[in-house]
Amino acid sequence: MADSFDAIVIGGGPGGYNAAIRLGQLGLSSACIDKRGSFGGTCLNIGCIPSKALLHASERFHEAQTDFAKLGIKAKVDLDLPAMMAQKTKVVGELTRGVEFLLKKAKSEAIVGEARITGPGKVEVKLPDGKTRSLTAKNIIIATGSDVAPLPGVTVDEKQIVSSTGAIALTSVPKKLLVVGAGVIGLELGSVWNRLGAEVTVVEFLDRVTPGVDLEVSKAFQRVLTKQGFTFHLSTKVTGVEKKGGALKVTVEPAAGGDKQILDADVMLVAIGRIPYTAGLGLQEVGVALDKRGRVVTDNHYRSNVPGIYAIGDCREGVMLAHKAEDEAVACAEIIAGKAGHVNYDAIPSVIYTFPEVATVGKSEEDLKAAGVAYKVGKFPFTANARAKTIAATDGLVKILADAKTDKVLGCAILGPEAGNLIAEVVLAMEFGASSEDIARTCHSHPTLTEAVRQAAMGVEGWTMQM
Repeated sequence: MADSFDAIVIGGGPGGYNAAIRLGQLGLSSACIDKRGSFGGTCLNIGCIPSKALLHASERFHEAQTDFAKLGIKAKVDLDLPAMMAQKTKVVGELTRGVEFLLKKAKSEAIVGEARITGPGKVEVKLPDGKTRSLTAKNIIIATGSDVAPLPGVTVDEKQIVSSTGAIALTSVPKKLLVVGAGVIGLELGSVWNRLGAEVTVVEFLDRVTPGVDLEVSKAFQRVLTKQGFTFHLSTKVTGVEKKGGALKVTVEPAAGGDKQILDADVMLVAIGRIPYTAGLGLQEVGVALDKRGRVVTDNHYRSNVPGIYAIGDCREGVMLAHKAEDEAVACAEIIAGKAGHVNYDAIPSVIYTFPEVATVGKSEEDLKAAGVAYKVGKFPFTANARAKTIAATDGLVKILADAKTDKVLGCAILGPEAGNLIAEVVLAMEFGASSEDIARTCHSHPTLTEAVRQAAMGVEGWTMQM
């Protein structure tokens, strides 16, 4: 095995393994190092993929329990949680093996171990057997991702007090689940266990759910979740938790201070965000600059202040999303190969995979108001969409924002069925600098959910036809 490469990639997640694959496609040699033992990173092993498997399974279970009768289907269903978890594990295993195959195809050496940068172009890897392997490369890409943000004063045991890792591996359905944090992870995993029978209470420090999502859509989303059985305590903080008689006593109080309240729970999920994983890599020793949040400081070409060391994904600035890391991986590899790699950060979508889904791209109405940008709005509810009615999924709306003068699409938020797929049309439009009229005058199949996007685009200029 060679110990010298054109590039060494530290981290085998969506950023890391895609960087290694693209390097191989461009004719550059690489090693991809990951300490987990199975490649794919947090996303594939304990994040995006297993959670989506459980979201899908729990949605089908809940649908069979509650909605089949409305469609003239009589069914009696029972939950087999071990089988549901086994299916999730099977999917993860298949995909991690797929990543290893892709690395091999790209002629990138997959190395399991803990990497540490010892100098410019030098990386030492502590292997599982305790031995150390020294590698050299012209370029080093840091793609180590992120870790769960801790809640001060609360110890996660992954049994009763869990992070997302423990929440996708519970062995029984908790009677009462308390979720700390009303962001993507908390609401997705809260949805899983709510559908399977848990009473879900969400405690959020801010005065709203899903920070960063268009406020009108966020409020509509909270109403839908409340209708599904969620209980919300907004502008509230957790100040302590006590294990008592096999249950949890969680102390909360208003975020601004005030009277305490005790909430009962069987399981508490801590989902207050994620922090960059940059500790233990030797970054400070070799002089790599980090910001106040522990992220690697990079320029527009992903270069750190130390020549030859790059960073992509969650461990540098920007949204913590797998597909953002993938795009940066491609751009960074292309830059290393002497090409013009680029990422359009105005056209990166974000999706919450609850039911209905929430998908956004670009600016929210609040963003545009804060920036003083004159804009127009087009909206269309799924209650007026024929396809949504036929599949009994009419909650939500499409909201498109466009520049008041040029009509260029500036942002979109969708709350509704298949929102994560529907947003792709708007992302592509924004990538090409399209106007709302371009979407409005594009023929859409009937009856489809995509027609709701078209009707919202028509609404920007005031000629919505189906409402």
